[in-house]
Amino acid sequence: MAISDEQIAMMSDLFDGLGHITSRKMMGGLMLYCDAQVFALLDSGGTVFLKAKHDFAQSMSDAGARQFSSVNKDGKTNSMGYWTLPEAALDDPEQACDWARRALEQLR
Repeated sequence: MAISDEQIAMMSDLFDGLGHITSRKMMGGLMLYCDAQVFALLDSGGTVFLKAKHDFAQSMSDAGARQFSSVNKDGKTNSMGYWTLPEAALDDPEQACDWARRALEQLR
């Protein structure tokens, strides 16, 4: 399923409080950037993931987030440094931006 203009607008609205948000469609999903720094992705199923590593990844896990993973043709599971945005933040732009700010801080 391709990313729609409506989904792009929804992500821009959700993260509007961060600053200058841009996006780029990639491999069936959408990469989200704040001031040219990638911080999140939207997969083709509509799930929002934030880039996370180290202590921030653990904080996301503690909040109930799950790590992005996919299964190869050979059955091996690959995971990436992206974690789902906690569910409560999906309908709360202020909370979503708080999580996204933390994601951006740990990337700098």
